[in-house]
Amino acid sequence: MKISAAVVAAAFSLAFSFILVNFTGQCDAALQQGFYKGKCNSQDVEAIVASVVKRRFNDKPRVAAGLIRLFFHDCFVNGCDASILLDGDSSEKTAPPNLSVSGYDVIDEAKGLLEEACAGVVSCADIIAIAARDAVQLSGGGRYEVQTGRRDGSVSLASNVDLPSPRFSVSQSADAFAKKGIGLTDMVLLLGGHTIGFTNCSLFRDRLYNFDNTGKPDPTMDPLLVVKLRLICPRNSPADRTPVSLDQNLASTFIVDNSFYKQIRLGRGILQIDQALALDPLTNNTVASLANGNDFLARFGQAMVKLGAVDVLTDSQGEIRESCHLKNKPRSTFLFG
Repeated sequence: MKISAAVVAAAFSLAFSFILVNFTGQCDAALQQGFYKGKCNSQDVEAIVASVVKRRFNDKPRVAAGLIRLFFHDCFVNGCDASILLDGDSSEKTAPPNLSVSGYDVIDEAKGLLEEACAGVVSCADIIAIAARDAVQLSGGGRYEVQTGRRDGSVSLASNVDLPSPRFSVSQSADAFAKKGIGLTDMVLLLGGHTIGFTNCSLFRDRLYNFDNTGKPDPTMDPLLVVKLRLICPRNSPADRTPVSLDQNLASTFIVDNSFYKQIRLGRGILQIDQALALDPLTNNTVASLANGNDFLARFGQAMVKLGAVDVLTDSQGEIRESCHLKNKPRSTFLFG
């Protein structure tokens, strides 16, 4: 017995409505805008972070994509607790999906300035969230207000890294986001961060030469794009040195806008999950609405705020690290007898 896509979508939406009601309540209760006002010796915490991000962005615009990705990879594992920043032989940094993550140095620089301004006050987790917002704003995505008040986690294990694969189907990706309390529409919005994203050939080469072991390219990809990408990504080349923009409107490479959605509707998605968003009945209407509308920027900011409230540590939970990459503190063992 086949179930229609409309029924599946309705059931999916209903299930998530219960999750999001609880999720929104947690967000409002745990975090707040302007948390650091009056707590940093008359210094403006967000302005200090912004000054670092702006200088780095002016030097290298690609830093914006790195900071947004850093925020996503942190929040998706153990919540938004800056655990991705911790050093260690088996920390989250060492997990394969995180080996290409960048932006650590930006966070470290901002943390150093904030420690000089008010030692032991501002968490690394909040710096990541603020820096991601600043990256969006500098890339033309508008400014949304960041909720702060997070504290830093002390557990960082590569074995905990379970990020949604770029080869996932829409249903598989939706399941991964659901575990974080994030609904289907917000998933589509957050993947819109790929509007300024880059990837390498290894993550989509199969779509060019041997999709699903057919010996042929992915039939959902624009044939002209296949030809273009084959020049960049030869079949047997081990090197992945050329970054490929996830938004194939190259005039919009460094701009946060809805161009990404327009491109995937034309069969010009690079990653399998990106193209699937435009084709799957669960998400194609949302993609069409975002591609044709003018509300992506506002909705993207709202989705980033929701992501930033996933499993946060607040109040007496966690700690404020002196250094964002400080190794996990060993637990003391007490012997009695």
